[in-house]
Amino acid sequence: MRCVIARFPFDLTKSGVLESMKGVKPEQASGESVIIGRRTYPIKQVGQVVTRQDRRDFSAGEVLRAMTRLGFTCRGLPAAAPTCVLNPFQQASAMLGAPAAL
Repeated sequence: MRCVIARFPFDLTKSGVLESMKGVKPEQASGESVIIGRRTYPIKQVGQVVTRQDRRDFSAGEVLRAMTRLGFTCRGLPAAAPTCVLNPFQQASAMLGAPAAL
């Protein structure tokens, strides 16, 4: 599959990406990630290994689109947890260290 990453064309295949990532230890994934084999890699690490470019030269979205088109499972940014709004009584109880009933 032909794709453009950081204004450079690449001919990527699923087997080629699997071969490139073989033996590469995954870094801690805190944002967007892709599952290759049984490992979860940060999307920027995959882009750096596959394109041999610096991570600052391309966006995560470019690599995310390419990996999705190749059939890999990609995960976006984790959704923020909803915040619970406390009433004044619950807030005072929390500040005193007492458990408050929600």
